[in-house]
Amino acid sequence: GPGKGGVRFHQDVTLSEVMALSAWMSVKNAAVNVPYGGAKGGVRVDPRKLSSGELERLTRRYTSEIGIIIGPNKDIPAPDVNTNAQIMAWMMDTYSMNEGATATGVVTGKPIALGGSLGRREATGRGVFVVGSEAARNLGIDVKGARIVVQGFGNVGSVAAKLFQDAGAKVIAVQDHKGIVFNGAGLDVDALIQHVDHNGSVDGFKAETLSADDFWALECEFLIPAGLEGQITGKNAPQIKAKIVVEGANGPTTPEADDILRDRGILVCPDVIANAGGV
Repeated sequence: GPGKGGVRFHQDVTLSEVMALSAWMSVKNAAVNVPYGGAKGGVRVDPRKLSSGELERLTRRYTSEIGIIIGPNKDIPAPDVNTNAQIMAWMMDTYSMNEGATATGVVTGKPIALGGSLGRREATGRGVFVVGSEAARNLGIDVKGARIVVQGFGNVGSVAAKLFQDAGAKVIAVQDHKGIVFNGAGLDVDALIQHVDHNGSVDGFKAETLSADDFWALECEFLIPAGLEGQITGKNAPQIKAKIVVEGANGPTTPEADDILRDRGILVCPDVIANAGGV
């Protein structure tokens, strides 16, 4: 089948990173019985520094350049880090114009009005919640009252946090690219989501702050790394006190850290299962 994977816009993305992520996608698609190969794309840019017009022109130019290798039967892009339904709409429109016919199947994660799927935006975070809940059930851990720590509060982390809160869990700490917020009694996830939508970060939200070292050492039932890859390392893995790590991001745990967590009896729900809802 065609290749399937996300396109990320990030200032630090590299060719080797994209190649590794595409290999991960091959495994992920196979794990959930989707008959596609793996694929990935990336643009080395910080989209937060671009105007809407600049972002559109960049997206359309990128799509034109890769147009010969993408398509419903070749390679199907999707949202990833710093890309969303609007980016997918521009990609679909550009590809369709170049092909001379509307091709809604060239991307997934597009707006509902353009043929997108209901629930697609929440799918990855919902998958994290479902996998984490099943892991807890197998270990005899009650989700109600469980403490949740989330690293990365974008599309995946925020949705997973909201679903865990709705199930009775307490989201006690959240970290993103600018800061860390903490409340031992539980953060108001709905208010935090509104704050991030308005300010672009958890920074400034009315809650306690923590250092990065204290964040990773928090006692909790669930730790959800939902940002970038390589966040749990041999340096911070020995300090982690979670019972379950649910990998919302792609490759958030290094091989060395994986070994440390396993030796310490901490269950790691791997990314190829935990975040496969996004496929």
